[in-house]
Amino acid sequence: MQSTVVRRLPDRHRLCCLVAILMICTQPAAASEAKPTVARPPNVIVILTDDQGWGDLSVSGNRNLATPHIDSLARDGVSFENFYVCQVCAPTRAEFLTGRYYPRTGVSGVSRGEGRLNVDETTIADLFRAAGYATAAFGKWHNGTQPPYHPNDRGFDEFYGFTSGHWGHYFSPPLDRNGKRVRGKGFIVDDFTDHALAFIEAHRDQPFFCYVPFNTPHSPMMVPDRFYEKFEQAKLQQRHRDPDREDVMMTRAALALCENIDWNVGRILDRLEALQLVDNTMVVFFSDNGPNSFRWNGGLKGRKGSLDEGGLRSPLFIRWPPGIHPGTSLPQIAGAIDLLPTLTELAGVPHQTAKPQDGRSLVPLLRDAAAEWPPRELLSIKGRQVSVRTQRFRLDSSGRLFEIAVDRGQRTDVAARHPQMAQRLRRVAARHAELMGACFRAHADRPFTVGYGTSTTLTARDGVPHGTIQRSSKAPNNSFFTNWTELGDHITWDIDVGQGGRYDAILHYTCAAGDEGVTIRLAIARGDSVQTRVVDVFDPPLWDKSKERVAKSHYFVKDFRPLHVGRLTLPPGRSTLTLDAVDLPGKRAIDVHSVDLILRDATATR
Repeated sequence: MQSTVVRRLPDRHRLCCLVAILMICTQPAAASEAKPTVARPPNVIVILTDDQGWGDLSVSGNRNLATPHIDSLARDGVSFENFYVCQVCAPTRAEFLTGRYYPRTGVSGVSRGEGRLNVDETTIADLFRAAGYATAAFGKWHNGTQPPYHPNDRGFDEFYGFTSGHWGHYFSPPLDRNGKRVRGKGFIVDDFTDHALAFIEAHRDQPFFCYVPFNTPHSPMMVPDRFYEKFEQAKLQQRHRDPDREDVMMTRAALALCENIDWNVGRILDRLEALQLVDNTMVVFFSDNGPNSFRWNGGLKGRKGSLDEGGLRSPLFIRWPPGIHPGTSLPQIAGAIDLLPTLTELAGVPHQTAKPQDGRSLVPLLRDAAAEWPPRELLSIKGRQVSVRTQRFRLDSSGRLFEIAVDRGQRTDVAARHPQMAQRLRRVAARHAELMGACFRAHADRPFTVGYGTSTTLTARDGVPHGTIQRSSKAPNNSFFTNWTELGDHITWDIDVGQGGRYDAILHYTCAAGDEGVTIRLAIARGDSVQTRVVDVFDPPLWDKSKERVAKSHYFVKDFRPLHVGRLTLPPGRSTLTLDAVDLPGKRAIDVHSVDLILRDATATR
């Protein structure tokens, strides 16, 4: 992309151009002979946090912590009082990226490929890049790993982070940079911010779209000492509405992580100031779901995973000095599905997509808080459970009705007082469950893609263990396979090969002393197979977890060594890839992290 972009701006871009037009119109007559300057489209920075509840900010009334930099976005921009996301991570990200309810996009959950965003969806990054923006994402993706689901295939020129649902270690962990394995540097959120700052500086002279999906305060609750010291022995001023359910150590760690987030947000805001980009940059801040533990959340019912207010309500702040009046607070209900149409319209970026959007642009409200705003319902789904939010009410997933304006905590069922409303919303919920259920079923059978790029990584997260093999942790997202103790044990991956050909197979493994000599085989169903003998012992310890601030942690991370298994011929189409052992001379075989398949000689295409 060239460093200067000249293009005609649409009429709706008046907010962006206002300052530049005034400057041009007030110049002396002689200056009009000079070539006129066209205002540059605004930059966009979107900061998305992970498992940070509505109440995890001092601007929300939380006196347990201080978040002055995030609070400043509300003070200097617009704050949405009733903004809603999904109950868990990947669905919210899908709705933000597409402007569509997540079941329509192919996303159904958070593990084993359920977070993948269908390849025929148009993302917000696709739209900004098509409009001439430099695009980048730094942090947690969670909408697909293998091409064509990888962020570099979804509109982002640059990616640095991880594609899984969560990560197992927060200090210099293994990461992904544009599809290549790299090692992080320092605390993970600080590292993501460093890369975002470098991107902003490198593209200061051209419009950019910078997505910064931080991965905290999601567990593991690993916190740098400088942020945890304040909270280690802190007496909490405010507690969860049911204090017996609160894990105080978890709360303290979460608060420390939230203050680290605020510090990093401050670094971004300071860099915009230093580069004189404040007036030409929209800064957006929101979270992906409710808090990941029972802690103070303004008395809201529920937490992450719940379809109640506490699981779905998120902060949303947008700062853009030329186009948004500071200190604005809007009561109208809005959701993650509204961000794509809103941000593209504000930036003057065409946002027509091949598939209809469920969201609506919030620009009329940003221009005039009293603008005519048709009533609407926001729908949330989890399996067959549906919750419906109107401006006044919430119908919960069990069919009870709450008047949120006077009962944020959902303590009093008012269905008997408003029977017609309750019945109407139950019908709306049933219809949504039917429509979205059809989407879930349509997207349920999706193999993992191989050969849609020159290199594909099949992780343990996406495989299926057979026999005695187990995952290193209950959650698949950041696990590896271990306990391979029987000769008949094996691991399978359901794959779809887009480009047939010969692939180098690289296995990432560990092997304990006494277990070397095992012969590992990789085979495609009814096709080719390759095998190699594991000669080298490689049995590193688990990574240090001394910065983990809660007693029980199910995250286990260690280093793995690459081993070239052979060159395997893969035909195009769907098949099963199997990893097994030809012999087992020791007590166990190997632990398995992933398999890389690198295309060397292409043949037929699917």
